[in-house]
Amino acid sequence: MILKCNLYNIFGDVIKDDDRYKVMDNTKLNNLVLSSTDLYAYGSTTGHKHAGQEEVYMFIKGSGTMELDEQVIDVKADDVVQIPDGVFHRCHASKEGLYFVCVFDGGRNH
Repeated sequence: MILKCNLYNIFGDVIKDDDRYKVMDNTKLNNLVLSSTDLYAYGSTTGHKHAGQEEVYMFIKGSGTMELDEQVIDVKADDVVQIPDGVFHRCHASKEGLYFVCVFDGGRNH
């Protein structure tokens, strides 16, 4: 079975939707979750860290910043950020918003 989607529609279920962002999770695989976040202008994610789970964020459109523990980095379309196990991370969108797709192993624990 081939499970195909695209970066702008991961064919997931809406799990969060408020005035800051819309988050969708595609849980069709057994061990990985594919998630997308459409972070609206000047919005910020809640921020979290989790033990035993790494993540990869792929920024598709827009720009902003990302907190990784005490470090803040600029992010924009085409950037990929690897988040090690246990590192606090949070995204902040610029005036144009920020859309990204991430992949993590296991179930959502955040």
